[in-house]
Amino acid sequence: MDLRVGPLSRVRIIPSPEERLRTLVERAPQAEAWADRVMAKLRPTLAMLHGIWRRLATAAVAAFSIWLFIHVMFGANGMVVYRQKKAEYVGLQTEIRSLQQENDRHTDQVKSLQTDPKTIEKEAREQLHYARPGEVVYVSPPPPAPPKPATDSARK
Repeated sequence: MDLRVGPLSRVRIIPSPEERLRTLVERAPQAEAWADRVMAKLRPTLAMLHGIWRRLATAAVAAFSIWLFIHVMFGANGMVVYRQKKAEYVGLQTEIRSLQQENDRHTDQVKSLQTDPKTIEKEAREQLHYARPGEVVYVSPPPPAPPKPATDSARK
């Protein structure tokens, strides 16, 4: 078994922070000149891209505004549906009020039929044709039934 150490690999010496900063400061003018050259080459392209981006952004905002207007006006909960539902709500409230009044009248009538002797007597006279001694009740005959329409077989 061979335990010899082979040739050492290259050892990299890490520069100190002061040396790195000095290197950056020395190369800064070159980097700025390179950035200026690149920007000079790219400026027309960037200006064109900026113009295209502004047009696209304006078109997107306009399309979004139109979509939002249509959605607010005609969407599932838009203004058109809101007005229809509001009209329906007002109609239903009116119907509820009238049904409540009718219900109150019927409740009053039931209470009076249960407790008021005058109302009980009135209903007995009208529906059952009751009369007090010495009174005469006149009942009109029911109206005649309308004639039946002639059929085709009766014409032949």
